[in-house]
Amino acid sequence: MSSASSNGNAPSKIEKTIIIGSGPAGWSAAIYAARANLDPVLYEGTVKPEMIPLGQLAYTTEIENFAGFPAGNVRAFVESAVDKDRHWNLPMAPEVHEKDGQPHYAVQGVELMELMKQQALNFGTRVVGDDIERVDFSGPPHTLYPASGEPVQAHTVIIATGARANYLGLPSEELYKNKGVSACAVCDGALPVYRSKPLAVVGGGDSAVEEATYLANLKGADKIYLLVRRDQMRASKVMQDRAINHPNIEILWNTVVEEVLGDEKLVNGLRLKDTVDGSTRELKVGGMFVAIGHTPNTSFLDGAVEMNNEGYIQWTKAFRTNTSVNGVFAAGDVADDYYRQAITSAGTGCMAALDAERFLVEHEETTGTSEARPSLT
Repeated sequence: MSSASSNGNAPSKIEKTIIIGSGPAGWSAAIYAARANLDPVLYEGTVKPEMIPLGQLAYTTEIENFAGFPAGNVRAFVESAVDKDRHWNLPMAPEVHEKDGQPHYAVQGVELMELMKQQALNFGTRVVGDDIERVDFSGPPHTLYPASGEPVQAHTVIIATGARANYLGLPSEELYKNKGVSACAVCDGALPVYRSKPLAVVGGGDSAVEEATYLANLKGADKIYLLVRRDQMRASKVMQDRAINHPNIEILWNTVVEEVLGDEKLVNGLRLKDTVDGSTRELKVGGMFVAIGHTPNTSFLDGAVEMNNEGYIQWTKAFRTNTSVNGVFAAGDVADDYYRQAITSAGTGCMAALDAERFLVEHEETTGTSEARPSLT
């Protein structure tokens, strides 16, 4: 690892807290850190897939399961709360369905993220539109190297870069993302676009079976097709039995998706290929859920903190967000390969900020951050 001095002049100021990532975990951490007078700096990324502004929710449409946002005229609230100079980033207002004389629709992914960003800005978070390309955790202090500009240093760092879903890589799949193609059944499966329709889940591991089972158990669920590329699943025996014995799940063995079909607005079918004889056929479905794993956005760390075999950052203390490096904390999907929900990410973002704050209090003699004091609410 390089040090700050190898890049020329060392940073003249050491920040109390730098947050890397701008999804639910990053913004929640920023809100709590800012309210605790940590004067946080958040690097929100640029357009790289590994670290995009507003995180993966920027690619999501309706969000029905984030507490506090029931169906309603959410757009009016969003426009009143978010600075007008960022209204350009808001998606086109979704179709408003009249029910009992009131508009009903769920908050959109970008809307929710812009609200979180605005809340962090309101408390004084400084936002930098750049990527952190590498780190040096040999300090303290810790040194971060942005893609542009000089290196920066901080007494504490919160890593909240998330994880991205793996997709099949088909052009047609890209065309129908958020139009019938999803990588999260728990997030999207109950949305109107998927209700009471036959659906397909791609994958043969435990996650794929969990996704298929979740969809099959929804109220009014239609047939769920589990597409497995081999003649056996990688899922555990218990999970395999769950899929095989479920009345609403049909397993299609030796099957891969060759093309996602639709009317350019929504998915209405899949072209499937048999991996044994090469034959193809079409399957009518109203959506496809890809469950072939996730990739945590940790490559820029180059092993600077302890990770598991899949590249997820390891928490080293129970019920804490501590990593293997003192003063470095991890929040959200970058350290969570199990839940991967916006609301759990937001929760660990709060935890990471409080952990960073308490770290600074405990080390105030060496960090010179005596003004930081625990702020539990």
